[in-house]
Amino acid sequence: MTKFKSSSVKESISNALHGLRLALSSQRNFVIEFLFAIVVLLSAMLLRFSITDICILLVMIAIVLVAELINSVIEFTLDAVYKNTYSKLVEMAKDMSAGMVLLSAGISILVGILLFGSNILRLLT
Repeated sequence: MTKFKSSSVKESISNALHGLRLALSSQRNFVIEFLFAIVVLLSAMLLRFSITDICILLVMIAIVLVAELINSVIEFTLDAVYKNTYSKLVEMAKDMSAGMVLLSAGISILVGILLFGSNILRLLT
């Protein structure tokens, strides 16, 4: 067993929850996306979205939040390995990582517009 390996499932879950608390306490974009997700889900419930539509929203929210976590991990790892010194390759990796978040957020917004638009039209007709 290595120094960093968890000894039990309970400890693994505890470590994972600690990681989420770290993200919520230190990553501004993750907090904004998390709060936006709560507003979106509450709005969907208020508009009585179908269970299928809510599931689609949950998947899209998960994709954005996971992309943000991966982006943060990539940035922290590169900063640690390269000791915060400039490298063109580090810049490229960080930019692509940020692009991953932007792409997932953009597609999620389009899905949200389609779902909210169709459900609002349903309520108006």
